Formats: sequence, C-alpha cells, structure tokens
Amino acid sequence: MPRVPPLFPLLLLLLPPLAPGLGLRGAGSRRPECGPCRPERCPASASCPEPGISARDECGCCARCLGAEGASCGGRAGARCGPGLVCASRAAGAAPEGTGLCVCAQRGAVCGSDGRSYPSVCALRLRARHSLRAHPGHLHKARDGPCEFAPVVIVPPQSVHNVTGAQVCLSCEVRAVPSPVITWKKVTQSPGGTQVLEELPGDHVNIAVQVRGGPSDHEATAWILINPLRKEDEGVYQCHAANVVGEAQSHGTVTVLELRKYKNPHFLAPDNRM
Repeated sequence: MPRVPPLFPLLLLLLPPLAPGLGLRGAGSRRPECGPCRPERCPASASCPEPGISARDECGCCARCLGAEGASCGGRAGARCGPGLVCASRAAGAAPEGTGLCVCAQRGAVCGSDGRSYPSVCALRLRARHSLRAHPGHLHKARDGPCEFAPVVIVPPQSVHNVTGAQVCLSCEVRAVPSPVITWKKVTQSPGGTQVLEELPGDHVNIAVQVRGGPSDHEATAWILINPLRKEDEGVYQCHAANVVGEAQSHGTVTVLELRKYKNPHFLAPDNRM
C-alpha cells in the first residue's frame, strides 16, 4: 500500500496567523507599528514610585513604571497597573475622563507571616519584594483576613461626678481581632477586704449596658448608663474586653454628691462630665 504523505506541515501553512495579543510573542518579534527599537529615543528614565514594579512598553523597548495599588491608570498616557492589579473605573468627576485606579484583583485583608495585617494580598506581595534580598522567601500570606490580636483599650472610661437623681454615662472603645466580648463590672470590697467584681447590670434597674461595633474597623464601643444616680452607685467601674487571644481592662470612677447639700443657694450643682 502506498505511503500517504504527512499533512500536518501543510495544515500549519494554511492556518491564519494569531491575532495580536494572543499567545506568546516569538523571541525578537515586534509589533509592526513599533518600528526598530532605539533606546536613545526613550524618555529619560526615572525611579519608579515602587521599586521592582517596572516593565517594558508595548513595543518592548523603553522602560516603563507600572502603577502600584491606589495609583492612577489608563488615560491618555495609557498607564498600566502592576502584577496582580486591575484598572478599575472611578466615579464620574472623581478623576479625568478615561482614567481609573489600580486595585488588587483579590479583595480583602490578609495576615502576613510577619504577624502584620495587610489591606490586600497585593500589598503583602509588594512588601515581600522590598524585603526579598534581606529575607529571601521569608514573607508570605499566613491566612485570609487580618491577623488576630488581643484587645487593646484605645479610649478608656473617664471619671465622672454628679448629684443624686441625675444620670451619668461611662464609655470605652476597644480594638481587637476577633471581635471581643466587652462587659462592665463594678469593683467593690467584701467584708473581709477582698476585691469583688460585680457584673452589670445585674439586678440594678437604674443601670443599662450597651455594646456596638465601631467607630472604625475591628473596634467596638461599650457604654454604661446610670439613671437615676444613687449614692450607692458611687465607686470604680471596670470595662473588661476579652477574645481568644487575650484580655484587657480599664477603669473609671463615679462620684455621687447628695443633692440636698446643693439646695442651699450658696452652692451650685456640678455638671456631669462625660
């Protein structure tokens, strides 16, 4: 039986050429519109805002900086974003028409192996490139989400004073990951002189406790309201926060003055300090 000549090389000749931008460019291949590369005609090289994020232009000739996270992109200059970033459009009027903002393609904060939280994995990779020479392969993503840390009281309760029958409010702000459990306790003394922590509100009908998230990310605020204020409410109040990593506490003092002492016209009732 006669041998059939191979058709594969013939088929390759009949296939249409790849469209620009598809597949890999051959070594030394250039776009037809680019012309020969003349490095002496390239714009004066300037140091990139973020070292290590640079590339060649579309013609593969001149060096060009790539935008870091948060940098402008697009526009007449055709500014491009660095690796792992995409050019996202911005609201009308926020920037020149046709320009966008370089944002990380993978959204969300991450925890690095150095124990620091990064707003995105792109920010972590940029940090890793900066420290590559000092610690090769050292910095990497440990987990998604911010790093866990024990509660820290960033705004402690302030000591207040007022007269009986009025109201007082103590507050404290705490930062922690994961979110902490915040409780209020009154510090008292037992008959034997031992310190006792009474969790609030307990059976006190004139005391209310409230906790909410904020005002910023990974923060929580707790309040305790005493109304009406009684003489037995005087004392030290503890704001206590705890999560799986640790705990923290801070104290504020409530001083109660008898209203009947200020019915004398020679005395004025003090204002409530909050």
